Order: sequence, then C-alpha cells, then structure tokens
Amino acid sequence: MDEQSKDIQNEAVPSFQEKLKAVLRFDEQNWLNNLPLLLFIGLLGVLHVANNHTAENKIRRMNALEHDIKELRWLYMTSKAELMYNSEQSEVAKMVSFMGLKELTKPAYQIEVNKDEY
Repeated sequence: MDEQSKDIQNEAVPSFQEKLKAVLRFDEQNWLNNLPLLLFIGLLGVLHVANNHTAENKIRRMNALEHDIKELRWLYMTSKAELMYNSEQSEVAKMVSFMGLKELTKPAYQIEVNKDEY
C-alpha cells in the first residue's frame, strides 16, 4: 500500500521539465510547433546584441567627449593665464609704448567742475 501511494504522489507532482514544457508549450515530436518559441528566443538574442552594440557606442562617445572636455579645459586654463599675464600694468605699458603712451608717474586726480562754470 505504501508503494502505491508513493507512485501516485510521484505521478501527481510534475517535474520541473514537465512544468517548463507546459509553460513554454514545447513539443518534442513536431519541431514546427516550436517555431514561435524559437523565433521569440532568436528575437531576444538579436535585441540583446543590438542593446550591447548601442551601449558600447554610447560609452565610446562619452569617452571621446570627456577627452574633448579635458582638452578644452586645458585651453581655457592656458588662455586665462595668458590673459592675466597680458593684463598686468607692466605688460600693458610695454604693448602701448610704441604709440607714445607712458605710465603715469603721479597718482590720478579728479577734476571738479562747479555747476556755475558748466
């Protein structure tokens, strides 16, 4: 009696493969019945490859843009340093000396005009 109840319990509980076949509707005898499943798996494979390709292209583009940003940052820093150097009073005096302009030796003063004189 125990053996019969064990056999009935084993037959009543489907195995994982049987459950999977039931869910996927996999038919071992006729492979044409499996064609929709195979096409679906193939489509998933193609989408996976396309997704990886797109992600790699985006990563390459991001790396190229980061490289461009670094180059532009270096250019900005260099230009800023040159501008700071060229805007110093002594450098400006050197640049305008050929025009006959000279540095002031006296401090600047303010001209005051009364309203009556204007």
